[in-house]
Amino acid sequence: MSQRPARISGSFVFLALLPFATGSDNMKDRALVIGASGGIGAALSRALETGGAEVTRLSRAMDGLDLTDPALVEQVMQGLCGPFDTVLIASGILAPKGAGPEKSLAQISADNMAQVMAVNAIGPALVLKNLPRLLPKDGRCVVGVLTARVGSIGDNRLGGWYSYRAAKAAANQIVRTAAIEIARKRKEAIVVSLHPGTVETTFTDGYPGHQKVAPSAAAANLLEVLDQLSPAQTGGFFDWAGKPVPW
Repeated sequence: MSQRPARISGSFVFLALLPFATGSDNMKDRALVIGASGGIGAALSRALETGGAEVTRLSRAMDGLDLTDPALVEQVMQGLCGPFDTVLIASGILAPKGAGPEKSLAQISADNMAQVMAVNAIGPALVLKNLPRLLPKDGRCVVGVLTARVGSIGDNRLGGWYSYRAAKAAANQIVRTAAIEIARKRKEAIVVSLHPGTVETTFTDGYPGHQKVAPSAAAANLLEVLDQLSPAQTGGFFDWAGKPVPW
């Protein structure tokens, strides 16, 4: 069964929140997918529904959710009824419309960098700020934030993409810090950063040289990774195969 909240005003961004296995055979998983109209968000929604989860869908296209609007994010999050077993945040842009990732220092624009940071780091932070009350107080729950391997400082060998790299690195730090705080009251909570790989979506259309995976495959990979994580791994950064990614 799908649930739809009331339409809200706003613009841009997607992000996905979803519950996964709780270990209970008697209670149906509840899924919240923000960014359900996007490539990977839609694939995650379908995969969750196929697995029997009850899915609530949100996206800019369907509901006008703007993750760069703090008041709007708070309004939407406060209007949701938990608990959600697992949350996946999949918001992101490579660069503002009409621009591309920087190839050199000379191409850095303060305005463009601020927009990329707002979408890729501040948006997820605003969701996490309003998230704890929607998580179960007892029992396993998972929060997975889709960042990117290019946000890894230790794995940066090519340079370029200044704004996107910096924003995803910031998102990783936000996730790590949130994991510490959330674990204080929710001992079985798992909060992690995830690298989904390069997915075939409009997000990656301009980069034909990269090996890509279908959204359905990416969704299946991420759900498998989430299913295998334990509370001892909270605060980690993992790729689509479940392997740790250097910070």
